[in-house]
Order: sequence, then structure tokens, then C-alpha cells
Amino acid sequence: MVIEQIYTGCLAQGAYYIESNGEVAIIDPLREVQDYIDSAAKNNAKIKYIFETHFHADFVSGHVTLAEKTGAKIVFGPTAKTNFETIIAEDHQVFKVGEITITVLHTPGHTMESTCFLLKDKYGKDHALFSGDTLFLGDVGRPDLAQKGTLTEKDLAGFLYESLRNKVMPLADDVLVYPAHGAGSACGKNLSRETVGTIGHQKETNYALRANMTKAEFINEVTNGLLPPPAYFPLNVKLNKEGYKSIDEVLQNSAKPLSVKDFELVANETEAIVLDVRHQTEFVKGFIPQSIFIGIDGGFAPWVGALIKDISQPILLVTSAGKEADTITRLSRVGFDNVLGYLAGSFDTWKESGKEIDSLISVSANALETKIKEADNKLGSCLVFDVRKPGEYASEHLKIAANTPLDFLNNHLSEFPKDEDFYIHCGGGYRSVIAASILKARGFHNVIDVAGGYAAIKKTTSERTEAVCPSTLK
Repeated sequence: MVIEQIYTGCLAQGAYYIESNGEVAIIDPLREVQDYIDSAAKNNAKIKYIFETHFHADFVSGHVTLAEKTGAKIVFGPTAKTNFETIIAEDHQVFKVGEITITVLHTPGHTMESTCFLLKDKYGKDHALFSGDTLFLGDVGRPDLAQKGTLTEKDLAGFLYESLRNKVMPLADDVLVYPAHGAGSACGKNLSRETVGTIGHQKETNYALRANMTKAEFINEVTNGLLPPPAYFPLNVKLNKEGYKSIDEVLQNSAKPLSVKDFELVANETEAIVLDVRHQTEFVKGFIPQSIFIGIDGGFAPWVGALIKDISQPILLVTSAGKEADTITRLSRVGFDNVLGYLAGSFDTWKESGKEIDSLISVSANALETKIKEADNKLGSCLVFDVRKPGEYASEHLKIAANTPLDFLNNHLSEFPKDEDFYIHCGGGYRSVIAASILKARGFHNVIDVAGGYAAIKKTTSERTEAVCPSTLK
């Protein structure tokens, strides 16, 4: 028996390749499926089943394409409804893969069709639980994504409580837990950075599996502090239910090199967003006016999904050389298939053409410290905005900084001044450049990025820039 976790850091997502005696099951595959096919072919094995733990909201799964290419059967849990051929399994239905079996455990709560898959070894012993978004390491799935009609998040949380206690917690402590996501996913609040655990350890450490926890306590704790889900979530659910174009077709349609002239022409004719995915240090030095930065080297796909509201939005790309296909693939993972092409030769060709360029002012944390001291001495003001998540800000922050989280930047536009310089920072320098590019595109030309973010700010010595203990937070 082989179990391989294929973890994608950009999405904080775990897909699984399971092989036994020449037969393969894939759980929650990514949209680009060739690696799974190649792995099976290398081992002289055949992909028999594709198990989906639920209709994913944060990425487009590869189930449809993988089934088309291999003839494997797609399996969803009870209550799922799709527009393509699917096995809608019954609770406790057993599927045989080589010498092992995979048992369906219907666990509604995160969504109503949410299902865990329990792998039993060739001796019939419970070995591993593929828990989807029902159980994470350190957390459980958010219960607010599948609200319909009179069904509320509290109702879903109640279903999740019963699912965990009736289906998951009775399993033996040594059963491995393979979740669909880890830290960084928006599908939960407090996910661990670990990607494999055990039932026993989760019973000891996961707040939601606390012994003697009442249903009311569970509902309150699971629903408390949930941030609104990204706008693209329901759009990805729709694709996962109804089907989508293959990644091969997307690449063929999108991987089009464009000259500066054609790039500009397409931009003007289509109102496409110019998305620059180079490293933030390169973007700061120069970029096409009105372009938006979301770097491929960071949490690229989720930030695209959170900040570009419509997956049908036309996009033109500026990438580093050789990153074109990778960027298109990553965009397709969250359903953004409408890439119209990329700038041939990257940003260098734009500069060499003599076209107008823009840049961002970026200063060191020490320069910000000096400005704060000057403001303390009544020589001027210093406006600072922190675009980290509320939890990061609550942990520690600059005393003078306002929290304007990047996820919800549009809700804070009225707080940024148009006629006075202001500083913007995040944790390490990636998100602040995203925010600054959006603000620049909206006419805030007085934005100043703080390079290195809060990690650099903490190393300065000014009283105003020292870490603030939670007890003294404003």
C-alpha cells in the first residue's frame, strides 16, 4: 500500500494518491492531473476511483478532467448533486482498491455533502482518515459556506458537532488523519502547519474535539470570529458541481505571447486587468501604470481569488521569463481561466519600448522609525496602515497603526488620505506591495511601502515601534 500526500503550499491544500496491488484512488485532486496519471503509469497501476470529500470552494478540483482522461469513477458522498456522471455513495458504502478498502463516512457540517473516507488496510484494520474539510489539524471546517434558505451557520455547526462525535471521534487514537488543508487556508480559523496527524493527538489538542464539550459550546466556538469568505468561493463551488474546461484547453487559449503594441491594444479593447506576478522587489522598481501586483512566489492563487471578485475577469499577465505557463496554471486552480495572453519578454520589453512606467516608493523600517520620531517632535504627522489580518494585528502592532486588512481593503478606502503621504506595511513585505499597487491604481499616489514589513519594524528601537503586548493594545 502506498499513500502519498501531494501538498500545494500556495493553496495550503492536500491531495492524495493511494495505490494498492495495481489499483489507484485519488482524493481531492488539483485541476492539473497529469502528475497523477504519470505516477500510476510509472507503477503499472490503473486509477480506479476519484474521491471528492465535498464541493470545494477554495479551488477547482481535477475530478472531471481526471475521469475523462482515465475512465476512473468519481465518488461523492450522500446528498451531492452534479451535472456529470458520478457515484453518489451511501453512508458506510465500501469501495475496494487493490487489497485495501475505503469506507464512506458522511459527515455533514462544513457542507451538507461533506464526507470523510476511512482507509482500512488489507487486514481490515482502520489505518487512515481522509477528513476533507470536516476535521483539520487544530481546527474544523467553517460551517458558514453552505447556508441555504432557512439553514444557518449555527445549524451547520450543529450537524458538524454530531458528525465529529458520531463518526470521527470513535475511531482509534492511532488512526492517521489526512486533512484537505493546512495553515493558510480560509476554510478554517486555526489550522496547524502540520499536514498529517492522528485521531488521538487531535482529541488531546483540537479545541473542537474537547471532551465533555456541549453542542452549544461547540456551535458558539466554531462560529465565533469567522471572517467573511472570499468572493470567489461560491464561483468555485459552481465549477466543481457543474464542470469546467480542461487545463489543457485553458493553457492553449491563454499562453499567448503579446508584443507591447498588441498587449496595449488588448488591454484597451477588453478592460483587462494587468496582473504583474514578478517578485515584489522587481515590481516596486517599475511596472506598467495601473497594473496590480500579486506575486507568484507568495500565496498567489488565494490572493487572486480574494481580490479579483469575478473569475470571468479578463487578465493580461506580466511574468518573469519562463513563468507564463505556471502562472496560468495557478490561476486556473481557482477558476480564473480568462487570461488573454502575456507580455512577451516580460517588463523589460515595456521599458525598452519607451512606454510610460510607474514605480512605488519603498522605505526601510529604520526610515519609518525616523519619521515616527519626527512626528513625535511635532515636525509632522505619520500615518501608518497595517494590512495584516486582524489576528496578526491583535497579537502585536505599531501603536500608531490602523488595521486595514488586505482581504477587505475596499472597505477601508475612505481611511486613506489623498493629499498626505502615508505608510503601509504587512508581515514581511509581500502583502503591502499588493495593497500599495491596488491603492496606486485607484489614485493614491502618496502611498509608501515599508520593505520587510512588521518583521523588520520589530527590529527597530523606537518606543513607538517596539512590539506591543496584548494587554496594552489600543
